[in-house]
Amino acid sequence: MLSLRSDDAEIFYEIRGNGPPVVLLHPFPCHHEFWNPVAVALESRYRLILPDLRGHGDSEIGEGPALMQKHAGDLARVLDAAGIGKAAFIGCSIGGYILFEFWRRFRARVTALALCDTRPQADTSEARANRLKAASAVLEQGTEPFIEAMIPKLMGRTTVAARPDLVEGARAMMRRMSAEDISQVQRGMAERPDSVADLKTINVSTLIAIGEEDVLSTVADGELMRQNIAGSQLKVIPKAGHYAPWEQPELVGTVLRQFLDEVALR
Repeated sequence: MLSLRSDDAEIFYEIRGNGPPVVLLHPFPCHHEFWNPVAVALESRYRLILPDLRGHGDSEIGEGPALMQKHAGDLARVLDAAGIGKAAFIGCSIGGYILFEFWRRFRARVTALALCDTRPQADTSEARANRLKAASAVLEQGTEPFIEAMIPKLMGRTTVAARPDLVEGARAMMRRMSAEDISQVQRGMAERPDSVADLKTINVSTLIAIGEEDVLSTVADGELMRQNIAGSQLKVIPKAGHYAPWEQPELVGTVLRQFLDEVALR
């Protein structure tokens, strides 16, 4: 793993493969190894940059909530350190939230976007209250109750019923986060701005992929993005939930490879 200092946090990242650069941003609450099963479909053609987001994996949380602005700044510094001016970006869940912020601040560095199991809307007042409640509870109760409550929300019902190995693999990634990390990342997501109005400004090739069984970022959320991002395409991933790239890596890997190959030919 490589690392750099980004303001108040040390950020770790891995680089794999050779070719046009592609940055993959994992979901909360895991780390860059989330993408390992998908990376095998991409690294023969592309140079993959896989950060541990602030507060995840080996990366430090820094001071205070992990705001989207901080994550976007971290990402720009990773690109600079890797000598990358422009790249294609793939983001799942919080990875997508970060990409909306990155687009607002650094759109000249974006050649293409793949938005997986994410949504452009800010939290509703109820969702924000629930997120802040969970951020406080994890500090009092520890990470295990939080993780166990999240599993059925993050993994599709098919995966939970039929693939205990994938559930356990996700659980192991989640356990790398401390209670403080989880709390401050949750607080940062609670503060994220609404990005719906920004969708119409996205003018690069865009793929949207949503797990058919995702209860957090629904197919309807995917359709909202498709309707507002000119020329975008929506792929619904069967038998998968919010962690669709982890649950159906061969299918998602194929979809992403086809998308990136099409972009590379333009």
